[in-house]
Amino acid sequence: MRLAGKRAIVTGAASGIGRASAILFAREGAQVIAVDLAEGVEATRDEIAKAGGRCIARRADAADESVVKSLVETSVRELGGLEVVFANAGVSGGLLPFFEQTAEDWERVLRVNLIGPFLAVRHGALHMRAHGGGSIICTASVAGLRSGAGGSSYSASKAGVISLVQTSANQLAGTGVRVNAICPGLIETGMTKPMFDAARARGSEKKIGQLNPLRRPGQPIELARMALFLASDEASYVNGQAIAVDGGLSSSHPVVPGKLA
Repeated sequence: MRLAGKRAIVTGAASGIGRASAILFAREGAQVIAVDLAEGVEATRDEIAKAGGRCIARRADAADESVVKSLVETSVRELGGLEVVFANAGVSGGLLPFFEQTAEDWERVLRVNLIGPFLAVRHGALHMRAHGGGSIICTASVAGLRSGAGGSSYSASKAGVISLVQTSANQLAGTGVRVNAICPGLIETGMTKPMFDAARARGSEKKIGQLNPLRRPGQPIELARMALFLASDEASYVNGQAIAVDGGLSSSHPVVPGKLA
């Protein structure tokens, strides 16, 4: 029960990393508000309830400031407080060639992937700093650490998330509010499903994840475990960090597998 007595908001909780994290948080004692635009958020709530946990489901836009403010108010009013926010909701932005992308394409990606986490930090921290602190976690990406792991708009948005957690951790100095980012590598989620499905259809599934030392893709629960650590008091001295959970992908420059052995 590593989150016993804590109240948490998890965005992007209908599937993938957000769903796995919401369920794990509840299993570890937290009361959870699960947020997503997709209808699967109710299934997340039902699974938590079936296991005896408490979860409020909200089908809402986590990049809408009025929604984010309302979520914090709901946690305080209905759950009695707020100690954890996991700003996980995101979009891929697709893989359009650079010169075919428009300003509108970038605005959509930046709104969800960067402004959404900013709003989570801002409104979550406003409550937390007045009530003894808390933990805010944002989903960035190895694509935000260096190029080659995503499209340009996606990568730029995730680099912005990394800068956001670093700068906001310092803006919140002395408040007891910790802000950190998780940088997933290649994880099998709803966002990456088309790629996994295409590889399976071609019979090349074994090649997925071959560029990282573990030679496999990750699973949402493996990211959820890092989120749990950062949300818990075990991470009480971890702040302003961007932690890669990528099977070792970001530990090396790109190489042809086997050529350096």
